[in-house]
Amino acid sequence: MPETATKEPWLEIARIVETKNREALTDFLASLPPSDLPRALFKLDERTRSNALTLLEPEDAADLIEELHESQGADLIEELSAQQAAAILDEIDSDQRVDILAEMTKEDAEAIIKEMSPEEARDALALLAYGKETAGGLMITEYLAYRAKMTIDDVLNDLRQNAEKYSDYAVQYVYVISETGVLEGCVRLRDLVLSPGDTSLEEISIKNPFNVKVTDSLEELERFFNRYVFFGVPVVDNFGHLVGVVQRADVQKAHGDATLKAFQRFAGIIGGDELRSMPLKLRSGRRLAFLVVNIFLNLIAASVIALYEETLSQVIALAVFMPILSDMSGCSGNQAVAVSIRELSLGLAQPRDYLRVWWKEAQVGIFNGLMLGAMLAVLAFVWKGSVALAIIVGLALGINTLIAVCTGGLLPLLIRRFGIDPALAAAPILTTITDMLGFFLALSFTALALKTGYLVPF
Repeated sequence: MPETATKEPWLEIARIVETKNREALTDFLASLPPSDLPRALFKLDERTRSNALTLLEPEDAADLIEELHESQGADLIEELSAQQAAAILDEIDSDQRVDILAEMTKEDAEAIIKEMSPEEARDALALLAYGKETAGGLMITEYLAYRAKMTIDDVLNDLRQNAEKYSDYAVQYVYVISETGVLEGCVRLRDLVLSPGDTSLEEISIKNPFNVKVTDSLEELERFFNRYVFFGVPVVDNFGHLVGVVQRADVQKAHGDATLKAFQRFAGIIGGDELRSMPLKLRSGRRLAFLVVNIFLNLIAASVIALYEETLSQVIALAVFMPILSDMSGCSGNQAVAVSIRELSLGLAQPRDYLRVWWKEAQVGIFNGLMLGAMLAVLAFVWKGSVALAIIVGLALGINTLIAVCTGGLLPLLIRRFGIDPALAAAPILTTITDMLGFFLALSFTALALKTGYLVPF
């Protein structure tokens, strides 16, 4: 389509939607790179987006939604009627369907589930009962499972008769279950195809295959897939019944999402994902919840300066170095916070490991504190030619860096022990501590130097 090649994709989508040409819209969306789809859709106004989704066949709309992050997919789905949304969600893989429903308000999700097909609705309700970052919340329910006594011919006949239904399944194994649904084994597709047709599944199955519990956490799943190079692993309930399959790709995606959300909380965005297409009130509220608290924490840090106002007025050059002291120490401490949060998320550290964490961070803090303090001292001497001022700012930065690094390493462990998200609380607490301490060290050292005559006002 050379006449539209130069158009922005969202303009072309809007034009096609106006013509109500379903085939043209399907072809055009299929021609767009996956990376361009989210921006193209969210550049459209809400009415055009809704019309585009309803113009597509439910299967094609589902394919489109699956290319988006679940929060974006939920935004699109919520713009539709419950009946229209249900028709699309019926066509989406079970794990992503549940992720999308979990992003919606409880009222919207319940209204859509009521309109879904009974089988898909049951699956959705069952999966929603599990934690989002557990095997139950991440698993898919699209898998192949057959009774142990069935023959290969029985299985192959079922695969042929349901070829269309199974075409979207990501299948590498056929699972073997007992009459009551307990997982007993698995059969590789290669063995299924190459074995005689009258052979029973239990004869060629791999007995007692690896599996995970439905309640296993994301961290436990990550450790499993780091140890074993599997495409997926079966999920069983507390009685050993096969209930789903967790795929490696879904665990990797969930880890990426968890890391992103931790970063957002660390940056002060509270309440979940934020997109600029969201309502102003929602976006502002999520940020203000963090910023309002920081006003009071910063007032506490600033109170130290007020106590030493006279000292600062005598050595006004110190005001230039105070932001450096707080900022550099804060950066060093935040590096330690990030490492501790990472180790906690991977199960490499526990709140009781405070001595090991403190010792490891103290070594880094001593070395980095000496290096940074020496550098700042040299800069202070070159600028003002004062040995006393150089020693004051260098010593203050070195000590503050050591304390900030140790504090940053320990804070997430302490906060986690109290059941609070360390990514949310560690940063503002650390910033307040490093600011207060940096200001106190520099001003108290200066006051002492003035009192003893080692430093004169300038």
